[in-house]
Amino acid sequence: MPFYVYAQDQPEVADQLMELCEEHWSYMDRFDGRLILRGPTVSDDGEEHTGSVHVVDLAGRAEAERFAREEPFRKAGLYRDLTVVAAVVLLRREPAADVPYTLVTAQWSVSASATGGAASGDAGRQRLLGAEPDDRLVFVAALVDDEGTGTTGVVAAVRALPDEARGLVRPFAERLAGGQAVTLTAQRWERGGRN
Repeated sequence: MPFYVYAQDQPEVADQLMELCEEHWSYMDRFDGRLILRGPTVSDDGEEHTGSVHVVDLAGRAEAERFAREEPFRKAGLYRDLTVVAAVVLLRREPAADVPYTLVTAQWSVSASATGGAASGDAGRQRLLGAEPDDRLVFVAALVDDEGTGTTGVVAAVRALPDEARGLVRPFAERLAGGQAVTLTAQRWERGGRN
């Protein structure tokens, strides 16, 4: 089952992150075949690392929690917040290197109306994203409760600036949330990994 793992950096840890970069990559190499999406969130100017995003296919919550807990940046105390949520991948395209992206996220109370039927299968994905999703959408996942019976949020990587990216994500995020308005956060994101 895929899990969305997001860790927000502590302030002023850039030097420590650089020192542990190889250790972090070596750790991620162990999950290479299971990493669906990976990369850092960065400041608006793209100069400062602000967090780490991983969507990784693991056996269950315990393994996802272990993945997050044993990550070298986390073990060194460089993160202040950590999110681990089960996910249903709705769209996955390979992000290009050295292209600016925005990571758009939202979380809400469980909505039983969307994931049970709307996000499952090709017909469900088409209802949420359209028959031909906008090519600026690189990755979209519904965040779900551990039983997979309801949505709790959305995460999307979009090849667009933050305001435009929010506009692209908002319609299907609100459908996933059972028609309720959602607050979307947007931050710059870069494709990660050694390549």
